Amino acid sequence: MNIPLVKVYMDDDIKRAVLEVLDSGWYILHEKVREFEKKFADFCGVKNTVCVSSGTAAIFLSLLALDIKRGDEVIIPSFSFISTATSIIAVGAEPIFVDIDSKTYTINPEKIRKAVSKRTKAIMPVHLYGHPANMDPILETAEENDLFVIEDACQAHGAEYKGKRVGGIGHVACFSFYPSKNMTVCGDGGAVLTNDEAIAEKVRKLRDHGRADKYVFDLMGYNLRFNEIQAAIGIKQLEKLPKWNEMRRKIAKMYTEALENVVITPVEEPWAKHVYHVYVIRNEKRDKLMEFMKLHGISTLVHYPIPIHKQPAITGILGIQPKLKNTEKIAKEVLSIPMHPKLTSEEVEYVSSKIAEFVKSHS
Repeated sequence: MNIPLVKVYMDDDIKRAVLEVLDSGWYILHEKVREFEKKFADFCGVKNTVCVSSGTAAIFLSLLALDIKRGDEVIIPSFSFISTATSIIAVGAEPIFVDIDSKTYTINPEKIRKAVSKRTKAIMPVHLYGHPANMDPILETAEENDLFVIEDACQAHGAEYKGKRVGGIGHVACFSFYPSKNMTVCGDGGAVLTNDEAIAEKVRKLRDHGRADKYVFDLMGYNLRFNEIQAAIGIKQLEKLPKWNEMRRKIAKMYTEALENVVITPVEEPWAKHVYHVYVIRNEKRDKLMEFMKLHGISTLVHYPIPIHKQPAITGILGIQPKLKNTEKIAKEVLSIPMHPKLTSEEVEYVSSKIAEFVKSHS
């Protein structure tokens, strides 16, 4: 049996939608983009969605729109994809890394509070693996210190915090539509969400060369646009997302029931709705387990083996960073196992049995 880590589903309705765009003759920032932006905003319960070329671009443009610049600091977790930090560096600001909660692997609100300085301008919690960060204490710290909150929701399409979908909890939110996400646009793609009209308008300009009118440019902007084919795919994928997320949750439940006494399994806090972008287990013999799974036809991956604060690109710019105990321990133990909506119960049983077999033979 060969079981991939993820699968991307492109049904016939999606293929037809792409052909319609090809026949239309309109390919950049036209009707389909506007339609998808409206539908994604409605889905997340937010007034504005501005689609851009990637999740990284979404973070970068959000920082620019909030006027975060050289001399400013943004507090982030180190346990995330590197663009959470590099986007901050790209605007001239400095990422301040803090440790994570040992259960959810999301940013620790108490560590945020201790990291706030006179230079802090924003907090960027990451809704990691599909589980939301604990937002109320983060929002309290932000309000007390007049800080922006930027949700990195690139892995959390449809996740909920206290009954509210992520994306509309902070001042701004950023999503990715990369192929491995819970929904995709068949390539790179991203979105900035906000209830603030002025921020949304600034991002619209920044993504399109700083354009105010056809040939009037009142900002120094970029070419980070979204296209009509991406939007057409996104519309169809969004229709399927709630069902796909529920299928992921059922698969996660099967995994947890089979593995909760074998390895460390994911936690879903009472205030959270986890959408399992990935299903991540922990084991101290992670690397050997990964090799064992490969021998048995099971694809796995590590998200993430090297925390951002220990990446050469980061230490080369910022210097050696303070130790983050939970982050560094968890990075040595996490392993993502196969997770996608159409994973069968037989496949889940096979994956689970092989993990149990490994643990028994190495105990």
